Amino acid sequence: MPRSTDRQADPAAATASLAAEAALLGGRLHLLREAIDTVDARIDAVSEALRQLQHSVARPADGRKHPGETDGTRLDHSRTDHP
Repeated sequence: MPRSTDRQADPAAATASLAAEAALLGGRLHLLREAIDTVDARIDAVSEALRQLQHSVARPADGRKHPGETDGTRLDHSRTDHP
């Protein structure tokens, strides 16, 4: 007898099986959402740290430009001459 016929013969068992599978998938979905939230928070923290780092190196404390600085906020990394 084919397996699909067995499942059709007992709707209560099929319903219980589907409900159990739905609960399992719901639990996995919850774990995945928590993991995504953790990754999002980490991305935000790293982005903020990079922004702070960029601002801290944008200008030296004495107000002069860094060697290779072109527009006041970024360094020209294509330059090969070093001071």
